[in-house]
Amino acid sequence: MKLHILPFLTAAALSLPNFATAEISVKSGDKIAFLGDSITAGGWGNPAGYVKLVIAGLEANGVKAEPIPAGISGHKSDQMLARLDKDVLSKKPQWMTLSCGVNDVWHGPRGVPLDDAMAKSGTYDDKVASRGTYQKNITAIIDQATAAGVKPVMLTATVIQENLASKENGLLAPYNNFLRQLAKEKNVPMADLFAMFEERIKAENKPNVKVLTSDGVHMNGEGNKLMAIGVLKAFGLNEAELGKAKAAWPALEALAAEAAKKQAEARAKAAAEKAKAAPTPKKK
Repeated sequence: MKLHILPFLTAAALSLPNFATAEISVKSGDKIAFLGDSITAGGWGNPAGYVKLVIAGLEANGVKAEPIPAGISGHKSDQMLARLDKDVLSKKPQWMTLSCGVNDVWHGPRGVPLDDAMAKSGTYDDKVASRGTYQKNITAIIDQATAAGVKPVMLTATVIQENLASKENGLLAPYNNFLRQLAKEKNVPMADLFAMFEERIKAENKPNVKVLTSDGVHMNGEGNKLMAIGVLKAFGLNEAELGKAKAAWPALEALAAEAAKKQAEARAKAAAEKAKAAPTPKKK
């Protein structure tokens, strides 16, 4: 019996991937463009935003990459496609993460339909034709980046409200399903952030508490960390390497807390000066 089992086990073992020798895809000196909307803009502008956490996480593992921030608030897939060359390709990065989809859905009549059939549904404004479709725009972004020698990493769109049963999350689902399908077809790494958010929100089970966002869409500290974990996994970091990355983050979180404190103080000061400058109402 053992003589029959041993060859089978040996063959099976040879067919398994060798995770022990897997390497981080990004190398020191590589440039990473982060293409996205306000979530990505915040991921760079916040000292502990997910873009900053990704770069710090790589550096904690000996990989010094150069970030190219390319997030603009409110942008949808058509706008990202229009500025792809200027904001990403012209800067010659080796990598590009793509975070797109929330605004395409969230903007309603001014959004971008998933496909031609949805575009004809009558729920969009009269400029919908000029915005194209999400499927065509995203495919063009991936194809143009690949043709320019830039390796894309696709991110599923994160939640629109932390109520997973919300109308907006229902509308977002086919957009994310398309991204998952396209990533397989194009053999592009993917960070399935929506799935990660869904799992975390269900596990926390706090319906009246913002677990991962500040307003249902934009990231709080926990949301930024979860996004960074997803991106770093897509770049090939294993659990031990993720542990090193996480150990580097408290310093950035301290910077973010200090920045938030200064902003609050500045707002309070401005409000006080405005109140002081306001004319005193005359007594009747």
